[in-house]
Amino acid sequence: MSEEKKFDLDERTFQFALAVRKLIGAHRWSLEQTSDVKQVLRSSGSVAANYAEANNPISTGDFLHRLKVCRKESGESRLWLRLLGETSVDDRRNVLRTLWQESDELTRIFTSILKKNGEE
Repeated sequence: MSEEKKFDLDERTFQFALAVRKLIGAHRWSLEQTSDVKQVLRSSGSVAANYAEANNPISTGDFLHRLKVCRKESGESRLWLRLLGETSVDDRRNVLRTLWQESDELTRIFTSILKKNGEE
């Protein structure tokens, strides 16, 4: 992992949401996957949006709240990505697995930041 990726969470969360959108837009999805696709689009975008808001908090409480939302949404993204991976039978599975790993790492990062701030 490059130093830039490791420490620039604003860019990293943006790239995560962008990668999800590129994957979703590049493929056709089955009827049963449609709901999961919509959910992962929302949750991945919410990670990036809430982290951007966390960078401009109105208070410490607001900052911590936004990080909790980021953690919740990245955790939710893991579920939708896993469901899509389990119901896909083609080359999407590897990309979905990579995105699942990124959502897992982001969840762990947000948990670590919250612990350091006495929120866990």
